[in-house]
Parts: sequence; structure tokens; C-alpha cells
Amino acid sequence: MFVVSLTYLVALSEVEIHLPAHITYLEAQYTAGHFLASGRKEPRTGGVILALVDSREVLEHILDFDPFKQNGIAHYDVIEFMPTKTAPELEFLRVSA
Repeated sequence: MFVVSLTYLVALSEVEIHLPAHITYLEAQYTAGHFLASGRKEPRTGGVILALVDSREVLEHILDFDPFKQNGIAHYDVIEFMPTKTAPELEFLRVSA
């Protein structure tokens, strides 16, 4: 599992221009089963994506298609983590310790 933290590199007015294409991209990744959750940071300095993919390499390839990345809108920090404890509703995410 991966946490992707996006930090905007441009003014929000520029972010807004690319937001519709970014949302379309996100919807495609949800449909493909790659993303579990996403949303804005508060304050609005970027966003966060929770991704469930096979490897960091696969995720990096997927992120290369994000219009925010393609247009230099955001910087991406990728953190891999292994959820060993979860709420019962998220048990499907658990990995063996």
C-alpha cells in the first residue's frame, strides 16, 4: 500500500485550470482498482492519494499519467507502508507481520 502526498508547486489559480483533467485521471484509477481514497490537504497545499498496487514501479508509472504531474502542478512524495493492524472494515488491507 502507498500513501502519495502531493504538494502544489503553483498558485491555486493554476491548479484549478488542470483540476478537471486531474479528476478524470483519478476516476480512471478508481475504476482500474489502483486508488482507494484521495482528497485535498487542509490547508489546500496539495492532496493525498491512497494507492493499492503491486509495486512502487507500477505506482510511479500510473502517476506519470496524472495531468498534475505532466504539467508541473505538484511534487509527489511516495511512502510505502505495510498495514499490519486495521479497523475491521479495512481488514482486506492487512499484511502479515
